[in-house]
Amino acid sequence: MMTRGLIPWMFLVACSHFEPSSPTSAVAGAEPAITLNRALLSMAEAEDGFLTLKGVRAAAMMHLAMHDALNAVAPRYQRYAFFDEVPDADPVVAAIHAAATVARAQFGDRVPAGVAPFDGRRAGLSPEVEAASLRLGEAVARAVIAKRKDDGWDGQASYTWHPMAPGVYAEFREHSGTPEGFVFGAGWAKASPFMLGRPDRFRSPAPPPIESQAYTRAFNEVKSVGAHDSPTRTPDQTHLALWWKDFAENSHNRLARKLARAERLDLWDASRLFALLNMSVFDAYVSVFYNKFHFNHWRPYTAIRWAAKDGNPDTVPDPAWTNTHHHTYAFPSYPSAHGCACAAAMKVVADVFGAATPFTMDTPVVDRAGPMSEKMRMDPPFRRFDTPADAAWECAMSRVYLGIHFRYDSIQGNRLGAKIGDFATQNFLRPITAPAPVTRRRESSFRYPR
Repeated sequence: MMTRGLIPWMFLVACSHFEPSSPTSAVAGAEPAITLNRALLSMAEAEDGFLTLKGVRAAAMMHLAMHDALNAVAPRYQRYAFFDEVPDADPVVAAIHAAATVARAQFGDRVPAGVAPFDGRRAGLSPEVEAASLRLGEAVARAVIAKRKDDGWDGQASYTWHPMAPGVYAEFREHSGTPEGFVFGAGWAKASPFMLGRPDRFRSPAPPPIESQAYTRAFNEVKSVGAHDSPTRTPDQTHLALWWKDFAENSHNRLARKLARAERLDLWDASRLFALLNMSVFDAYVSVFYNKFHFNHWRPYTAIRWAAKDGNPDTVPDPAWTNTHHHTYAFPSYPSAHGCACAAAMKVVADVFGAATPFTMDTPVVDRAGPMSEKMRMDPPFRRFDTPADAAWECAMSRVYLGIHFRYDSIQGNRLGAKIGDFATQNFLRPITAPAPVTRRRESSFRYPR
């Protein structure tokens, strides 16, 4: 309740300290995008704890509206939904009005009236420019909302349980804490992506056969390092397993806000960053859940406890085995959704800031077990990375140390996310002309482990 009460103030201050400029000015700081991003994601977390696609979808739509409005006035990047040019509008006023309009469409009257966030900016505009800016903001918001109409983000899909067999996803409600017969995320596999065109654009290869040596190695690894009282998991691996539990849309937007401010992005670059990042995370979830329900692969919790019946003589069962945080998420294992979303987001970070950019990420609090469990503070609350690819790989591997994924789940989730992030940055919101060299970009390839 406290979070919701803060939202109007956060939207109000988003642009209150920015000086008026000429309508086509390309010089405006990132702070409006940063503040609106934080405000909208706070609303999403307060509403559903990021257990639906609503928050990341709304963030993508809001930042796309900002992006398209800015580039309708002073074009620098290709647009997503609105393609008219309106050079006589104020880009910042139009962008924030578009953002507020989209946010209100998603979260209702918890977002303040459209004029509130940028009264200070509007004060210096002529009546003609003010009117043009508001019309543009409304038109862009309508275009973005219309493009995402009936996209199925909250749709439901039926799931058919299969008889217990080696490798087949099985229910474990005593470990997931969910009602009998519950499966999470089947509807996500049917949603329309922002960029991919269809959920099955990228198909992961099949997981290794249960009788194979590759499976045996992955089984033995997670059984050891993912066990609750593991003697082989290091203290740092325990820390990263728990630290990475924050939802990707939360942690990566938090990182993007930090980097946008530190690297002094302008409003055009910041809006593009947040739009690409949130579209990529949304599409990563859709794609990975399509793959999950296509392969319907079991979790380590089931595999280790049921190993006596898996047909593999080299896997030894442990009927009492439990994982690092005493919880398994109630949907199929392969590929890793977290690994996929992190890799997609980090590819955007690499595209905007440079593939060799070092940074520190902060995650002060995570769930102790599953969603809605009590919170635990992380000590330390940060981790440092030399490159975005390093962070993406650690994110993926954290699920092995947490005991909820096999290594091949994490590898293929990481690779799938990299493909999605590459597809996003190569095909959407591209510069209209080649950008001038920027010294802060430290270019190198964005490679992933094999």
